[in-house]
Amino acid sequence: MDRVPSKQEYVQLAEFRYRLRKFMHFSEEAARSVGITPQQHQLLLAVAGFPERDFATPTELAERLQLRHHSCLGLIQRCEQLGLVERERNPADKRSVLIHLTPAGKQLLDKLTVLHLSELGRLGLSHRNFLEKDPTQFDQSHTSRGHRS
Repeated sequence: MDRVPSKQEYVQLAEFRYRLRKFMHFSEEAARSVGITPQQHQLLLAVAGFPERDFATPTELAERLQLRHHSCLGLIQRCEQLGLVERERNPADKRSVLIHLTPAGKQLLDKLTVLHLSELGRLGLSHRNFLEKDPTQFDQSHTSRGHRS
């Protein structure tokens, strides 16, 4: 290590992590309050927020959620049973499926998203500054992939 972080850097990083954790706790509780799990909320958000389209494949969702493929399939199945998502055969590749939100899933996600944007503002956090970085520039060698079952 070339330098020792300053006290102010420790304070700023600790405050950032505290606010981030407060947001994550809020997010988990908000999902539960509308009758879904935090992971189900994340799946809905990943589908609706997939760049340039309103659907995603299970493989794409597994990557976005940092889950193993089979774990993501189970999550999709549980959301499908709740009427939040639906599968459609991929017209470009009959071996795969596309995951879409149902109207009920979209309505639930809309409600949660409004709550989340408000909470981000209340905590003084912004999701926009994260979007300024090109995710392909993140060095994977220094971060955990976060795969969980």
